[in-house]
Amino acid sequence: MALVRILVDGFSLLHAWPEVAPRQPRHSAAARDELIHWLTQYQDAVGTPLTVVFDGTNAPAGTPKIPSRPEMEILYSPAGRTADDLIERATHRLLDFGDVLVVTDDNAERSTVLSLGGMTSGCSVFIEDLKSMLGEMKHDLEHLNRRERHRFERPR
Repeated sequence: MALVRILVDGFSLLHAWPEVAPRQPRHSAAARDELIHWLTQYQDAVGTPLTVVFDGTNAPAGTPKIPSRPEMEILYSPAGRTADDLIERATHRLLDFGDVLVVTDDNAERSTVLSLGGMTSGCSVFIEDLKSMLGEMKHDLEHLNRRERHRFERPR
């Protein structure tokens, strides 16, 4: 089956990736925004819909909600629910349509997702995949730009 969605535990990935917003607290809006920026680029590169879920329970009142689009959703868990709850529920529902990949370093969450039939990735593996994918895309764009520049430099 095809991969239908990637579900990311937002704070788990933020804690595993200190290079994202290095001088910002991990639970800050600036850190979340920077992570979303990287994930949006990744989603654009791979084309697989992606949902990043943050625990909204401890978020301060008035935490800005970034608008989502279907292929790149940003969700916050409501009071009394955790990001893990939303990820498990989404995994269960989406598996009818194809494979689901959950990105988290929470071993209990990974075990639950695997028992549901989903796939999991640790954050460090996902970060390396993301960096590799974006590096390849950058290389391809640089190559294309050089080729196009050369094409316009030739006498006609």
